[in-house]
Amino acid sequence: MSSAASSPFGDPSAIRCERAVAELRAGRPVVIDDSQGQRLAFIALDSSTRSSFRTFADVAAGQHYLFLTATRARVLGVQAEHGARVPLAGVDFDALPSLSYLREAVPMPAGWSAGQALDAGAVEVARLGLLLPAMVGVLLAPDDTRFDSCAQVSLCDLQQGAEQAAHAYELVARSPVPLRDVGMTEFAVFRGGVAQRDQVAIIVGNPDFNAVVPVRVHSSCLTGDLFGSLKCDCGDQLRRGLRKLKELGGGILLYLDQEGRGTGIAAKMRAYGYQHDGLDTIDADAQLGFGADERRYGSAVAMLQGLGVTRVQLLSNNPTKAQRLRHAGIDVVECVPVTGDITAENEHYLRTKAERAGHLLDVDALIQAAQ
Repeated sequence: MSSAASSPFGDPSAIRCERAVAELRAGRPVVIDDSQGQRLAFIALDSSTRSSFRTFADVAAGQHYLFLTATRARVLGVQAEHGARVPLAGVDFDALPSLSYLREAVPMPAGWSAGQALDAGAVEVARLGLLLPAMVGVLLAPDDTRFDSCAQVSLCDLQQGAEQAAHAYELVARSPVPLRDVGMTEFAVFRGGVAQRDQVAIIVGNPDFNAVVPVRVHSSCLTGDLFGSLKCDCGDQLRRGLRKLKELGGGILLYLDQEGRGTGIAAKMRAYGYQHDGLDTIDADAQLGFGADERRYGSAVAMLQGLGVTRVQLLSNNPTKAQRLRHAGIDVVECVPVTGDITAENEHYLRTKAERAGHLLDVDALIQAAQ
């Protein structure tokens, strides 16, 4: 598969990435290659059933293995810098959740081996599809045709196609929308990236895009933004961010479709369950094999550039977000903290963000101020 092959319907590498993501979410195998003769067929445990797993195992002739990320391997008690391959010959489907994501983890089985670049590529396809990073794979010989009917993608596709798609957004709709406590705003809808998701820029007031523009980058939170969950302060930050933009004379709120710190709503609910049992948000995500923060900001950069904005005053408590925007070419002049209410339910979560994720939050001061 040459990434240089032309297509009248878009970048071929990005198309292969999108097809691979769709097939993986549908529970069907995907084949990934390193362009040097090495190939791996894989499925995601998250989208597998007992039947589809058995079929994959039969086609793999018992040579299949479970790949776990380095984060999940640590949960199982081993250090595996590049993740771990666990042989699955004779292992039943029901045994896989305890290895892959359940809090009641079993010890790492003997005979595991280090992961390789193809495994990391498979995890990246799962990330793009908002699936847990637990992959069932089998290595293929150059002349092996068992999985030739499956979607094909390469590491080069993931590096070039998905990366390019992450920044390729098109403005598709704009409309005035009056908001309670904010007044008239303009919603600008951008479409792009892998899977062509719609992202929304909410323009408050009449900011001067040639000057430093106040900007809030907000990741969607169904539970907090819409239902008022007390486990986080996302809904508060969303509404206070909009009001702050109005106070500053206008600005932009970018509402990004990346639920659960980029892991998806299903993984977020699993993490919520672990948090309910006492884990903080970082350790809960680690149980599922995720890193500390799976979010990406290519869409935010593309939207700002599409609006002609290059210098921003970032309304955020998260210095990592500012660093990523700067790395992508956005001049972040300063950060302005935006905080939500601290409740008994979210205090642990907020302390975790301050103490372990470096967020600019003085939780004790906020509690005292609220009293």
